[in-house]
Amino acid sequence: MESEMTVHDGGCHCKNVRWRVQAPTKVVAWSCNCSNCSMRGNTHFIVPSERFELLGNSEQFLTTYSFGSHTAKHTFCKVCGITSFFYPRSNPDGVAITYRCVDPGTLTYVEVNYFDGQNWENSYNQSNIASQSKVDSGN
Repeated sequence: MESEMTVHDGGCHCKNVRWRVQAPTKVVAWSCNCSNCSMRGNTHFIVPSERFELLGNSEQFLTTYSFGSHTAKHTFCKVCGITSFFYPRSNPDGVAITYRCVDPGTLTYVEVNYFDGQNWENSYNQSNIASQSKVDSGN
């Protein structure tokens, strides 16, 4: 999906965690049914880590949860509990942005694809999720 790049700001519900990300105005987001994402209702798009910036003193309000392979790092706000971004297993060098945590006004279109996280390896091999951060970076 081709679209112009822009700067998106976003963060958690209580605004203690704030970030800025450079990404297209139109994104492909992933709805995952793994045990963690399905409980949180997370739908995210992936960007290269060099296009993500944590702002201000946000780091002090973050905590991290990992499980299973411990590759994914699920970050969330210590105050409000919202996961506005995390480091995904599918793209450990990228950042998964919860698209609903992007401030209004910069995302013009979100296409949602489904990832079968309950059958992670099979879904990973059949989807293009691994190349998503490369797509979003223009590579």
